[in-house]
Amino acid sequence: MRDDPATPAPPAAAGRARTRPMRGIRSGGGHLGRDSDTLVRGLLRGADVLVVVLSAIAAYWLRHDTLDMPFYYQAAIVLGAVLTLNFTQLAGVYRFPVLEHVPTQILYALVAWAGVLTTLLIMAYFTRTSEWFSRAWVALWLGLAVAGFVAIRLAALLQLWRLRLRGELSTHIAIVGARELGRAVIRQLRADRVEDVRIVGVFDDFGALPSELEGCPVRGTTDDLIEVARHERIDEVILAMVDRSEAEIEKVVAKLRPLPLNTKLCAHSLRLNLPVHGFTSFAGLPLLHVFERPLSGWGGVWKTLEDRILGAIILILMLPLMCVCALMIKLDSPGPVLFRQKRYGFANNEITVFKFRTMAHEPAPDPSVPQARRNDPRITRIGAFLRKSSLDELPQLFNVLRGEMSLVGPRPHAVAHNEHYAKVIDGYLGRHRVKPGITGWAQVNGLRGETETPEKMRMRVQYDLFYIDNWSLLFDLKILVMTSLLGFVHRNAY
Repeated sequence: MRDDPATPAPPAAAGRARTRPMRGIRSGGGHLGRDSDTLVRGLLRGADVLVVVLSAIAAYWLRHDTLDMPFYYQAAIVLGAVLTLNFTQLAGVYRFPVLEHVPTQILYALVAWAGVLTTLLIMAYFTRTSEWFSRAWVALWLGLAVAGFVAIRLAALLQLWRLRLRGELSTHIAIVGARELGRAVIRQLRADRVEDVRIVGVFDDFGALPSELEGCPVRGTTDDLIEVARHERIDEVILAMVDRSEAEIEKVVAKLRPLPLNTKLCAHSLRLNLPVHGFTSFAGLPLLHVFERPLSGWGGVWKTLEDRILGAIILILMLPLMCVCALMIKLDSPGPVLFRQKRYGFANNEITVFKFRTMAHEPAPDPSVPQARRNDPRITRIGAFLRKSSLDELPQLFNVLRGEMSLVGPRPHAVAHNEHYAKVIDGYLGRHRVKPGITGWAQVNGLRGETETPEKMRMRVQYDLFYIDNWSLLFDLKILVMTSLLGFVHRNAY
């Protein structure tokens, strides 16, 4: 998709926002952390269903020495898998505190499995189909499934034990607020025996700071927190600031907005104009969700699968066309086929974005990255066609397969433009809470090409933030379909 950022606006616009540019942030997205229960329970649920299906097939092979089973056996296996999903959920098999207690886990799983078989037997009796099935097969299915449930839970226990030793199951928390409420939050977190918490430090922007708070190091201001997040794992930020003024809280919230972290406000009663995405109790603390890390848990898994699988398929389909484009570029003008440019990716980390070269080669390009304009003399003949059709963006499929970009997401902007707009547009850096994309919600809605005024960029940012807050797999597929039908050629692409 064509999406070149505008040339930086005049300095007079620079005072409009308080957000300062950040360098790359390392979030908890690469660790289990607070998403561990969701991932572990999802994997265990899938493993249980797989055990039911595979044990039934193995039982049939052991009994009949063949895998060519009648249709009604296949139907019974599918029904058993569906019932397993429901009965294990009803029995509370996947409640996270139970996962580390093997006898309880096995007991709950066996109760659920007994419910599945009982239901199947009752259905077979009332439908007069019980004589269709081998009793030996049923007995083998029962025994093999029980063995599978036990083996899976022993393996899960071993894996959880390894993760806990490495600290992967701990929630790494940064606390903002070095006053009395901060002390109370630390004491409460330490007193709780359910949540495994590691406090990485305390931060505060206002007043003289002590060297430590309840034995936890005070590591500076929220600017220092942003720097710490570049090098250390942080899963959640808790704002212990209910005793502060509204202006102070909003100032801190504005600074933390671009962080791809869960940010929560510890409060009993508040009257603040802040975004609230939910309420939870953690370690006995009442917390309002101010920001939530997007694409956490299984959302991140589905997004990664979408990028890698669809990205590989699209690359294979587009490879002949890309070879033709490369040959045309080489014959049209001297210089490399690919154009490489530093842009900001996920969490404001620099990435090298690939594109087909569409302009005359410049050994020493202008560091201000002037934006392409209509009838720009720098654009080559083949480059004009590639830009108009957006085919110059196809090499970014390699960025997708390398894990630096997504098929769908906010478009990445050049470093110089990124740092400029971070100063003039509120919430601009919030675009980097997810990976940038080849196409995006803003682009399929016509927000492409030159953004000669900050207002045009502000509108594009609003669409990007809407996409991040409302992401779903279906939303991504909708954007990809809209791109394939409407998005390749646009009047603003030049």
